[in-house]
Amino acid sequence: MFLGQVGLTIPKTALITTKGFRDVIEMGRQRRPELYNVFFTKPKPLIPRRLRFTVDERIGADGKIIKSLDPVEIKKLAKKLKELGVESIAVSLLHSYANPVHEELVEKILREELPGIPVVLSSRVDPEYREYERTSTTVVNAVLVPIISKYLRNLVEEVERRGISSGQLLVMKSDGGFADIEDAIRLPVATIESGPAAGVVASAFIAQVMKLREVLSFDMGGTTAKVSTIIDGRPTVTSEYEVGGKVHRGRIIKGSGYPVRYPHIDLAEVSAGGGTIIWVDDAGHLRVGPISAGSEPGPACYGRGGSEPTITDANFLLGRLGDTLAGGRIKLSRKLALKAFNKIIKKTGLSLEEAAYGAIRIANTEMARAARIVTVERGYDPRDFTLIAYGGAGPMHAAELAEELGIKKIIVPITPGLFSALGLLLADYRYEYKRSLMRRLDEVIAHELEEVYNAIEETAFKHLKSKGLDNERILILRYADVRYRSQSYELTIEVPRPILPQTIDYLAHRFIEKHRSVYGYDAGKEDIVIVNVKITAIGLVEKPKIAVAKAYNEKNIKVDQAYSMRKAYFEETEWTTTPVYLRDKLRPGSIVEGPCIVEEYDSTIVVPPRWILKVNIYDMIELERV
Repeated sequence: MFLGQVGLTIPKTALITTKGFRDVIEMGRQRRPELYNVFFTKPKPLIPRRLRFTVDERIGADGKIIKSLDPVEIKKLAKKLKELGVESIAVSLLHSYANPVHEELVEKILREELPGIPVVLSSRVDPEYREYERTSTTVVNAVLVPIISKYLRNLVEEVERRGISSGQLLVMKSDGGFADIEDAIRLPVATIESGPAAGVVASAFIAQVMKLREVLSFDMGGTTAKVSTIIDGRPTVTSEYEVGGKVHRGRIIKGSGYPVRYPHIDLAEVSAGGGTIIWVDDAGHLRVGPISAGSEPGPACYGRGGSEPTITDANFLLGRLGDTLAGGRIKLSRKLALKAFNKIIKKTGLSLEEAAYGAIRIANTEMARAARIVTVERGYDPRDFTLIAYGGAGPMHAAELAEELGIKKIIVPITPGLFSALGLLLADYRYEYKRSLMRRLDEVIAHELEEVYNAIEETAFKHLKSKGLDNERILILRYADVRYRSQSYELTIEVPRPILPQTIDYLAHRFIEKHRSVYGYDAGKEDIVIVNVKITAIGLVEKPKIAVAKAYNEKNIKVDQAYSMRKAYFEETEWTTTPVYLRDKLRPGSIVEGPCIVEEYDSTIVVPPRWILKVNIYDMIELERV
């Protein structure tokens, strides 16, 4: 088993590094994810020590060669690697971010001596300082290349075998962009967290269409709930995460996994989905998750063999779900849901309503905590945000989650259960290029910094043009990683173009402003350091257009006739006879006062008391707190 996936074994991967640095990936950082656990052990290195090799070379932090690399040494090493039968090779030499000449020589020789074996250079995967993180990122990428290349090439062959010739096969990446097959094979580390990215991309598109400045993307499915922030139409992106690490209440536990330094959408994820199991701990307290019933057997009410109570069972027993799902294709069993919940009732002494609604409240609290990670902890106030809710269970919990966060407006897009698929049609080519600078801001000369960015951008333009994109469809965004000299970690700020003498002072003010927003203080303009210069190169693709309702009634049509009525439980009113509407019967301009429930094929929208549902000009549902 490799990183939690059954049946997947780690390819035999070798690491080549500078003499004296063989154990960098094993030593790591002095982080203890479980401070008081005396039995804690670090994650097992992805490359065992017997497959870690060193070469006698040295490049300084300034990029100057201190000791040259001997090609004969590499040829001898290549012979040994061939005898060992390695499937992939990671190369991470000291200070290669400042001068990659030695890494490139190693690659040249290895490709000649070991044709067909992938060679991954740290200077291409992660050209930044910090030896451990750069080596770890390179190692993870090298380990994944044989696995991902096999998957993707098999996929290409199957697509061709089926005679599908139109269009181009593209792969979603963690940063919300996509890459073609060859780029994904070369840099699979860019796709590790790509799963939830598509929904955030779709949310960003909705934010742009509706001109929403601050948006919280909320995706609640069967196993987990995920939240992310979108500012001015752009998802918030962060530069580092840990693969295979532990997550505690939406927060990655530093030191529990393998660091990967590559842009990914800033997501907080918690074990709170429709299939999350409700249980009672030894102290008699009601708990939710992290275990899920999964798609098989699923919630107890599905009648597929599940016997544990889940969030879906709780919603069903409280009347928030009807007797069927998926347009009548899935019939729910109240008897089985009650049988599952009786375990909770007996252990806690709670009533059915207290147990079921208590579990929903716990799940909502966990999701609210995740939302605060990507808002409050990033310097944002969630009360200023609009919530875009999707996923099969997202619209059912959105209003109560918004109440907990102080959010007053919610958008539920068309077909929320399939909303993430829309993101795949909306993504653009997206690549990051970076270069280490490590210079005090007050020593930076404007025209020299402009030349650095121009050189990087020239590389980006060539790469995107090779994908068939012309200049009009290429967008370049400039960034810089900046910190105070005595700090260990950077903040990323956007850099305007062109860079003029007055731009340097502007960058200082932007950094101070962001530092104050994130940390609550600043240390003035002294000792500010630019660590890295970066660009994001975006190849714009044609987007589908959202239809605007032609028969939109500005005065709003109040919908009086419900599809049906049923008893549903809400905290304020307890059991209430609640109207149920069919989503496809609601038209732009319609307005419905809560409490009410709206059912559609792939989701259910719960509108509590003191909320109003409106259908906007784009045929999307808007919920507003009154």
